[in-house]
Amino acid sequence: MEHVWDAGGMGCGKLVIELRKRMDEIAPGDRIRVTARGPGAPHDVPAWARMAGHEVVSVEPPEYLLERKAD
Repeated sequence: MEHVWDAGGMGCGKLVIELRKRMDEIAPGDRIRVTARGPGAPHDVPAWARMAGHEVVSVEPPEYLLERKAD
């Protein structure tokens, strides 16, 4: 299943905290399409996802497609 979240121009700290919360709410193997327009997003979103063990499916700022890791 694919989920969608528009984070707008949210800054780095709040962005990754909210993204973690949203990733925890979806099932393993589900994907989330994030739209993030903050200046740090092109670096922060993929970096956080990789550090958390999630798959970065695509990066096309301002859109990022992430897949939740299996438990």
